[in-house]
Amino acid sequence: MATFTTTATIVAPAPPDYATRLRRARLGLLVVLTPVLMLFVSFTSAYVVRQGLPSLDPRTATLVKDWIPVTLPKLLLLNTAVLVLSSLFMELARRQSKGQIQAALTTAEIHPRVSTGGQMSMPWLSITLVLGLLFLFGQWTAWKQLAANGFYVATTPSSSFIYLLTGTHAVHLMGGVLALFVAGIASLFGMSLTRRNIVVDVTAWYWHFMAALWIYILCLMEFAG
Repeated sequence: MATFTTTATIVAPAPPDYATRLRRARLGLLVVLTPVLMLFVSFTSAYVVRQGLPSLDPRTATLVKDWIPVTLPKLLLLNTAVLVLSSLFMELARRQSKGQIQAALTTAEIHPRVSTGGQMSMPWLSITLVLGLLFLFGQWTAWKQLAANGFYVATTPSSSFIYLLTGTHAVHLMGGVLALFVAGIASLFGMSLTRRNIVVDVTAWYWHFMAALWIYILCLMEFAG
C-alpha cells in the first residue's frame, strides 16, 4: 500500500505596510500625549482655583489673600520665539522626510526598507535640536532672573506655580530633545527609510505639541496670573 505524506507550508504573515506602521506610531503618540495634556489641565485648574483661596496668617489667626502676581521675565518672550522657530524647522524636516519616502515608494528606485546612508541627511533636525537646547538654556536663565528678583519656588503660591508649570514643560521638552537625537542618529546611521520617516514624523508632532503647550502656559501665566 502506498503511503502519501503531505507537507504543510507555513507562510509567515506579511509585515505591515508603511501607512499602517505610520498610523500605529501616531496612535501611540496620541496615547502618550493624552496624560500629558490631562496633567496640564489639572495644573490649570489648580492654578486658577488657588488664586482665589485665602490662607491662614499664623500671626493674626485670620484668613488673608497671599497670591502675589509675579512679573514674568521678558526673556520668556524670546524663548517663545526660539521654540516656535524650532517647530517651524521641525516641520521642514518632517516634510523633507515625507517627500523622500513618497519618492521612494512611487519610483521604486530605493526600497523603503533599505538604508540610504548619508544621502538622506536632514540639516533641519540639527537646527531644531540646537534651538531646543537654546530654549532650555533660556528657561534656566529665566529661572535665575526670577530668583534674582526674590521669587523662589516656595516664596509665594504664584511663584511656586510658575516654577511648576515651566519646569514640568521643560522636562517634557527634554523628552523631545532625546527624540531629536534618535531621529538624527536614524538619519545618519543606516536606519531603513520607512523607520526613519516614522521616527521623524512622530518626533515632529510631539515637538509641535510642546510648542503649542508652551504658548498656552505662557498665556496662562501672563493673563490669568
